[in-house]
Amino acid sequence: MAQINKSSDYFNTVTWTGDDTTSRAISGVGFQPDLTWIKGRSLSVSHLLQDAVRGTGGSYTLKSDATAGDGTNTQGNVSAFSADGFTVAEGSDVDHTRAVNNGSETYVSWNWLGANGTASNTDGSITSTVSANTTNGFSIVSYTGNNTAGATVGHGLSQEPDVMIFKNRSDGTTSWCVYHSAKGTSGTGRLNTTNSFSDTAFITTTPSSSVFTLTNTAIVNGSGNNMIAYCFAEKKGFSKFGSYTGNGSSTDGTFIYTGFKPAFVMVKRTDAAEGWGMFDDKRDTYNPVMKRVEANDSAAERTDLIWYDFLSNGFKARQSYDLINASGGSYIYMAFAENPLVGTNNIPATAR
Repeated sequence: MAQINKSSDYFNTVTWTGDDTTSRAISGVGFQPDLTWIKGRSLSVSHLLQDAVRGTGGSYTLKSDATAGDGTNTQGNVSAFSADGFTVAEGSDVDHTRAVNNGSETYVSWNWLGANGTASNTDGSITSTVSANTTNGFSIVSYTGNNTAGATVGHGLSQEPDVMIFKNRSDGTTSWCVYHSAKGTSGTGRLNTTNSFSDTAFITTTPSSSVFTLTNTAIVNGSGNNMIAYCFAEKKGFSKFGSYTGNGSSTDGTFIYTGFKPAFVMVKRTDAAEGWGMFDDKRDTYNPVMKRVEANDSAAERTDLIWYDFLSNGFKARQSYDLINASGGSYIYMAFAENPLVGTNNIPATAR
């Protein structure tokens, strides 16, 4: 198994300030991303998700805060991926570059490395097109739904995915669906809403090391619909997908062990209606972590509260609010490393 000593070779966050140019190269990612997720920080504007499997340009944009399908984010797009980042381009509506490069507005993007290419996967009953990176445990899976309960789709990771994020690209009325191994088949969430993890009809079978299994619902398996799934499998020292229980304290909040200093954390309360809080080490370069956006919300970044401390081996809640640390509240999280304590082969990693 390949070792990850430098996490930023596989996941990285970059920020920039818009300049109103119609086409602008954003560099500093450190690799050619296969998934780029952009959010305007200083303005209220939808999230933009674009990946190399679906394609670049305005026809292949998705919004995590909306049910809209492909091509509906007309305020800007990723027009190309490059060796050190990506190019953003103006959209077709009156706001032009609002979602990606509006003058003097600030932006953040989170970037993941896939395979920098695609392969046909026939492991499941539905053939998929996959960009899979088994080193960092990330794959992008494109398939066409058949509305058949029990249909299977190959994900290419060679281990069970811990998180799967689905979107029906053809149907603009269906929510995003999120499976998390900490909840398993007891309930899934919806990325575009604050809903609790109460949906039990979408993923009813634990994924295997080669495939995930679908129900006959449009949200994951619409008949003849173009579907996309982002799949993540845990890798020691690089990623952690788990759960915790809040203790309701703002002075000695819950500590969550990850085995690395986080570069990015997304948290969702699963037993109540709360947003998907997103935090990273490029917007907050030192503790405390205060800058927050929510995957389900187009609102601008909030900077008025202390949320977490990012520590060498995990993160610690510094707030008692229900979003992250309600007393007895149940939470799931996704975390990616800035600095691992050990590499993925259990050997102490070189300091970076």
